[in-house]
Amino acid sequence: MNTLLDIQHLSVDFHTRRGMLNAIRDVTLSIGAGETVCLVGESGSGKTVTSKAVMRLIDHENGRITGGSLQLDGIDLSHLSEAELRRYRGKKMAMVFQEPMAAFDPVFTIGQQIQETILQHERVSKREAKERAIQLMQRVGIPEPELRLKQYPGELSGGMLQRAMIAMALSCGPELLIADEPTTALDVTIQAQILRLLKDLQSEYGMSILLITHDLGIAAEIADRIVVMYAGEIVEEAAVKDLFILPRHPYTRGLLRSVATLDTIRGTKLFSIEGSIPNLSALPEGCRFHPRCPFATERCSSESPPLKGHNGERVACWHSEELVHSDGWQAPVEAAAQAYLSQSDHDRNDPHVLERAEDGEPLFTVTGLRKYYPVHGSGFGKGRKMIHAVDDVSFSILRRETFGLVGESGSGKSTLGRVLLQMERATAGQVFFEGQDLTKLSRTALRSTRRHMQTIFQDPYGSLDPRWTIGDSIAEPLRIHDHLSAAAVRERVHELLGLVGLDSVWAERYPHEFSGGQRQRIGIARAIALNPRFILADEAVSALDVSVQAQIINLLQDLQQKLGLTTLFIAHGLQIVRHISDRIGVMYLGKLVEIAPSEELFLQPAHPYTRALIDSIPNTQQGKGQPASSIEGEIPSPANPPSGCRFHTRCPFATTRCREEEPPLRLLSTGHYAACHYPL
Repeated sequence: MNTLLDIQHLSVDFHTRRGMLNAIRDVTLSIGAGETVCLVGESGSGKTVTSKAVMRLIDHENGRITGGSLQLDGIDLSHLSEAELRRYRGKKMAMVFQEPMAAFDPVFTIGQQIQETILQHERVSKREAKERAIQLMQRVGIPEPELRLKQYPGELSGGMLQRAMIAMALSCGPELLIADEPTTALDVTIQAQILRLLKDLQSEYGMSILLITHDLGIAAEIADRIVVMYAGEIVEEAAVKDLFILPRHPYTRGLLRSVATLDTIRGTKLFSIEGSIPNLSALPEGCRFHPRCPFATERCSSESPPLKGHNGERVACWHSEELVHSDGWQAPVEAAAQAYLSQSDHDRNDPHVLERAEDGEPLFTVTGLRKYYPVHGSGFGKGRKMIHAVDDVSFSILRRETFGLVGESGSGKSTLGRVLLQMERATAGQVFFEGQDLTKLSRTALRSTRRHMQTIFQDPYGSLDPRWTIGDSIAEPLRIHDHLSAAAVRERVHELLGLVGLDSVWAERYPHEFSGGQRQRIGIARAIALNPRFILADEAVSALDVSVQAQIINLLQDLQQKLGLTTLFIAHGLQIVRHISDRIGVMYLGKLVEIAPSEELFLQPAHPYTRALIDSIPNTQQGKGQPASSIEGEIPSPANPPSGCRFHTRCPFATTRCREEEPPLRLLSTGHYAACHYPL
């Protein structure tokens, strides 16, 4: 296989107010023609910096290459001028970013931006560039491409905008496509579509792909080789099957063990790597992973291990050979080859396995709940268009249970959660909390009741005031509702920090001084400060790395057991929802289409939409090169929902009855409801 990208001993530094900061050190890797290589690792490991160094985008972020070389098809990129680089960006190498909205200019149409790329690199007329843009939009699966080219980035959904980003990246037929977390913010269904699209386009164009992800399921499905990074260095590299069957570095093994799968015993503690990735300004001596490694020795803390080859693999660990042949190393990882990794026998018998209280008494009862929003500019009066965000939803949440809520973006999950807590008033329907109808309470009465209902947000940094210490943020609800003395508040804050696994002396620090996982713990401490009965966790772990995600899930399970909490857990990661939830509700376009006990929902889904969501989960069992199946098309506009069953436009089993008659949510078996004329 001919080498397309060759990176040798690359080091990158960034200029900061405190001097130069080394971001990646001695990175060596190559990508062959037509090959897919995945970079994996926690946030802060250096994955994105490596990819931006290839494109030389670090030059615009106070970064510079301080060592090594970058060669693309024999061209040394590390010493090219900006003018010379522009000849290759887009033409020989292109990049798909994690957040397409940030990559597109909001004041220009999608068509203008794709055509600009074509005109810059190809000797074609504007008409030919437009025709090429239309063909590309069609090829990446965007319906009505002529119309979409005239639209602005803000008018496209997340999945459609990511497709447009891929179309722009492919516009000049690059030999190398760099994709930086291209599916992180997408639902499992759209994620599956994008992965399948990338594989199809790679085969069609003969491209090489450098994919950056922290989702090991994605890496298992799409990669030929996987490169694992930690704290700015490569710690392991192997063919995808070899790495999943027998990882050789303790960090890689820890990542694999942290993943919740459909085989993980529900309710048990997830494995997690203790601690967090070090700050680049305070890196440990020796092996950078040794403070978190259960196998570390004195040599690990004093000497940095080199990246050495072994039977086509590379690993940077002093004790790799002894570890892979030791008892207990390989056995759990063989299970990972079947479904990443299931629990070890020790985990199965963990005395901390949660006992769920299912006394059948509802804490929340929702009947006929609706939440509509007017569409701006759609007229006045009865003819005015409305967005049906939540449309005639009825269900209950039992005391001390975790009720999971899943569905694609735009299905109404977060809106339902907000209306449940009356952060937004319902258009119609009733919400009973402990028998009291919240929709009829005055603002004063609602404020008093709300102390029993708290929220954990998706973005903990955005929910904390950066000018306040974390102690002040946690103390705020105590000062508002309990009127405690300063000493009592301080004591309670320290108690809460300890409860969520943080040091009480950190109360005087500010949010920016903490990692993402630590900030989420701070958000949880704030949410439980008043001993609430109910917690709304809205995508509370979606933005976290797999190892940190496992830590937070374990913490939430512990707190539920200790405090007797009832939780509504909203997420698009179905494996996590299955693991933590007692029952799960599935939403589609404002309606609940299925409710069932967690295990039963995954083993015997009754609604085609639920089945499609489960089939979209990345799965190592399906083998390399076979991405999970996906639902065709995107969720329709809630301002103009389809008649009959709202899923019929994407359902492979739809009939005339489905198109004309809306199915009610009806009982199929004990605790299992589905809104389908022909349940599976």
